[in-house]
Amino acid sequence: MSIHVVTIAVLVLIFLIGTLRNINLGILGLVGGFLVALGVPEFTAEAEDTSDVFSEAFAGFPVDLMIALMGLTYLFGFAQQNGTIDIILRWAMRAVRGSRAVMPWIFFALTGFFMSIGAIFAIGVISPLAIPFARRYRINQLMMGMMVVHGGMAGLLSPLSVYGIYVNDFLRSHDLGNHTWTLFAMALVFNVVMGVVVYVFLGGRDLFGAKARADEELLRQDAAARDAAESDGGASGASGSSTATSAVTAMAGTANPSTVTWYQWATIVGLAVLVIAAGIFGLDIGVVSLAIGAVLAILKPEESKKALANVSWSTIVLVGGMVTYIEVLQAAGTVDVITDSVATLGVPLIGLLLLCYMSGIVSALASSIATIGIAVTMVAPFITSGDLPVTGAVAAIAIAATVVDVSPFSTNGAMVLANVDAEHRERFYKQMLIYSGVVVAVGPLLAWLLVFLPF
Repeated sequence: MSIHVVTIAVLVLIFLIGTLRNINLGILGLVGGFLVALGVPEFTAEAEDTSDVFSEAFAGFPVDLMIALMGLTYLFGFAQQNGTIDIILRWAMRAVRGSRAVMPWIFFALTGFFMSIGAIFAIGVISPLAIPFARRYRINQLMMGMMVVHGGMAGLLSPLSVYGIYVNDFLRSHDLGNHTWTLFAMALVFNVVMGVVVYVFLGGRDLFGAKARADEELLRQDAAARDAAESDGGASGASGSSTATSAVTAMAGTANPSTVTWYQWATIVGLAVLVIAAGIFGLDIGVVSLAIGAVLAILKPEESKKALANVSWSTIVLVGGMVTYIEVLQAAGTVDVITDSVATLGVPLIGLLLLCYMSGIVSALASSIATIGIAVTMVAPFITSGDLPVTGAVAAIAIAATVVDVSPFSTNGAMVLANVDAEHRERFYKQMLIYSGVVVAVGPLLAWLLVFLPF
C-alpha cells in the first residue's frame, strides 16, 4: 500500500473517530501525523532514530498561530468574566428603542462584531440572549437563531478572528500575498445576503411597524428564574455574570444599573487597542492580545485565573494538530497526488466546486477549521499556478465550510438549539434540519460563484 493511500486513510479515520467518539481532532492529528511520518522518506532518509523523525514532523506545528489563538482567547476571557460583554450587549439593546424589526439585526451585528475581533465563543454567548428574546417578543426563533449563526460567520475572515488568522497565515506561508480585507469583505457580504434571505422568508417583514411588547407570563417566569439565579449566588454583570443570568436580566428589562466599572472601561480600551494595533497597524495579534491581557491581569490579579480558564485550549490543540498533519500530508506528496487527480478533470473550477461541496458536507458534521485547512491545502497548487484566483478560491472554500454551521450537528448550531425552550425544541430541531439541508445543498454552490468576482 502506497504512503499516499495510507495518509488519506488515516485522515478519514481522524475525522470518523473524532466525530463519532467526540475526540479532539487535533490530538488524533498529532498522533496520526507522527505515525505516518515513520513512512515518509523526507522524514526518514537522514533520521538516525524515531525521535529524529518525530522532531521533523513536529517542526510543522504552527507555534505563531497557537500564540495568537491563546492570546485572543485569554484576552476575551477577561471581557467575558468581568461583564464587559454584557455591558456592550446592553448598550446595543438600548439602541433598538423598541423596534422588533431591528432586533434580529442587532443580534446579527453583535455576533459578527465579537467574532470579527477574535471571540470564537461569540455564537455561544449571544445565543442564550437572542433565543429567549425572540420567544418573549414573539419573533420566529428559527430566524433569530440563524441570524445569530450567520452574523458570526459574517465576521469569520476578519484579520483578528481565529479563522481569519488561520487562513491568512496559510496564504503568507505559501507566498500567496496579503488579501486580508478582501477575504473579510467577501465573507461579510455573503452572510449579510444570507441574513437578508433568512429575515425576509422567516417572518422579518411582519415585524415592521410593530413595537416590542413582551409576553407578560414569560416575563414573570424570567423574573422568577432571575431571583432563583441570584439566590444561588450568581454574580452580577459587573463582576462576571453567567451567560444565562445575563440573558434573564437583560431581556426581562430588569438588568442591573448600567454603571460601568473602571475595570470594564479598562477592558473596553484594551479591546479598542487590539483592533487598532493589530487590525490597522498590522502588529502581531498574538503579542498584542497577550500584552493587553497581561496589563489587565496586573490591574486585577484575581481576574487572571478566571480568564486563563477561558482560554480555548481545545481549539488550540485542534488547529495545531491538524496543521501538523497537513504538513505531513504535503511532505508525503499526498496533496500533489490529489491535486493531480483533480486536474485530470480538465477544469480547475469543477475541482474547486467539488472541494466546496466536500468542505460543506464534512464541516456540517465535523470541525470547520480543520476542514478548511485540508481543502485550502488541496486547492493551493491551482492558485499558485494561476488557474484560480486567490481570494475567490480561498473565500469559496472558507464560506462553504462555515455556512453549514447552521446544522444542529455542528457546534454553533447545537449551541443555538440548546437555548430553545424544551417545549419547542423538537419542532425547532426539525426546522433546523430542513434549513441546514437546504444550505448544505445550495451554500457551497453559492460560495463557489465567488470565484467569478473580478478581484
